[in-house]
Amino acid sequence: MGKARAADDRGVMEIKSVGEAIAWQADHAENSGAPGTARLIRALLAVLETDTAIGRRMASWHGLTLEDAMPLRIAGGFHALFLAGEEPRLGEIYNGLMTDQGLVDALVVDTAKTFDHRLLPWLDGPPQTNEAGRSANIMAALLWLSGRLGSKFALNEIGASAGINTMMGRFLFDLGGVKVGPGMSSLRLAPEWRGAPPPTGPVDIVSAKGCDIAPVDLTDSAQSEKLKAYVWPEARERMARLDAAISMAERAAPDLVQCDAGQFVADMLDAPQDDGVTRVLFHTVMWQYLPDTTREAITKAMEVAGSKATPEKPLAWIMSETNRETFRQECRVKYWPGDEEWVRLTESHPHGAWVEWVAP
Repeated sequence: MGKARAADDRGVMEIKSVGEAIAWQADHAENSGAPGTARLIRALLAVLETDTAIGRRMASWHGLTLEDAMPLRIAGGFHALFLAGEEPRLGEIYNGLMTDQGLVDALVVDTAKTFDHRLLPWLDGPPQTNEAGRSANIMAALLWLSGRLGSKFALNEIGASAGINTMMGRFLFDLGGVKVGPGMSSLRLAPEWRGAPPPTGPVDIVSAKGCDIAPVDLTDSAQSEKLKAYVWPEARERMARLDAAISMAERAAPDLVQCDAGQFVADMLDAPQDDGVTRVLFHTVMWQYLPDTTREAITKAMEVAGSKATPEKPLAWIMSETNRETFRQECRVKYWPGDEEWVRLTESHPHGAWVEWVAP
């Protein structure tokens, strides 16, 4: 397989070739402020040419490579080798000391050959990227909903990974000058805010629960180290937030269950609901990983439950997912009883470095 050109202006979901998908993912990393990670991902094009197990498996990848986040799976494996001190040379790439793509290609290929079968299992599942910074969008949405449905919320997250964002009631937020959360929190989020600030108002998270088909236990060092491997090395603030979240979980672990997202939503909707508490389904950067049948089942279940919602027992759905054309997160909200239409509230950096309020 020859080296592919960079992804063109077609819709990203039209990209079928592995080479183009790798090039697109590298461009995405570059646009997200991770040039070293972008160079490492581009070097995967050279790995495709090697007689390695990971090269062969990537080259013969079936399905939509970007939907599966295949380049990010293996990038996590390389970062894990660096974090464990087993391949310190990769630090030259991550720290911007090696910028010549040819030299990067050679180092990544050498690493792939040396650690071939250590890297291979990283292709077995999608990356776990539990980013606390993304909760800024969710909290902004809760502030917006507070003025419409009331201040009390029962949060339910699908694709929760390690459950970090289910702990957002313990974070301190500064969203364009609007402060929410405990003042003494060890995890503080103050993204660069663009546009008008979100509405002010009380937010009382009375409960928070999450599910994942492969949940991560933050209190288990092996699992937390794997989660760190999926954080891009340039993102030092993200790593600091992850360390803070790990310490927070060690004091009081998040309420996290291993469950299929569709079943979790069905169980959530069947559970008793207290008057005056808005039941909230939310998710961040996970919808793309669900099978179409699961997406359809969740959508139908929410619409049916929404048709039965009352002012005393409201229902809301908050999604913060990637627009694959703009590289931005878009946070949208739908609630019942209400106009039942999606409302776009924010656009943001993929990891929450900045947030722009775009609500009408």
